[in-house]
Amino acid sequence: MPRWKPDAPERLQTAALELFDHQGFERTTVAEIVQRAELTQRTFFNHFADKREVLFRLSSQLQQEIVREIEAGDDTLPPLDAVVRALEVVGDRMFEDRRALMARRYAIVAANPELQERELSKNAALTEAIATVLQARCGDAETAFLAAGAAMLAQQVAFRNWCRPGETRTLHDLLQDALRSLRTTVEPA
Repeated sequence: MPRWKPDAPERLQTAALELFDHQGFERTTVAEIVQRAELTQRTFFNHFADKREVLFRLSSQLQQEIVREIEAGDDTLPPLDAVVRALEVVGDRMFEDRRALMARRYAIVAANPELQERELSKNAALTEAIATVLQARCGDAETAFLAAGAAMLAQQVAFRNWCRPGETRTLHDLLQDALRSLRTTVEPA
């Protein structure tokens, strides 16, 4: 087995998703993942703390990019719109060309209560990070937290719909649909 191969994290993730799909998350071992990826366990643990992290590898990058987009965004936008704009920009950049991979990941997480709990925890941390940067912009902690939570709720609805088999609309379009639904719910005509 070669000592170094390019794109190790992506190869490990692809191998893990294939195995999780085929035999389930619980029954898949790190040894099987590295064997399928033709890498070593040392390489695996250089990139991931455990096999759960293969599914959550983009979380910190996602958070950093969303926070950066909000910070760099238009200060005249209301807080909710500022977050949605950041989610759209980052979603276009990070997810749109990975739809099949993200849909597989979504299905694996949805099928496992432990992974669902981890996903909720990651989403809560992202919501908190968004609220913190919004508070720095608008000066109001309550408004910032409500806007962050509402935007994340819309994002979760959009992402769930985007991952459905046969769905062809972009995550960006689905986020706009979810935001319209949210506004209709909160501000009935």
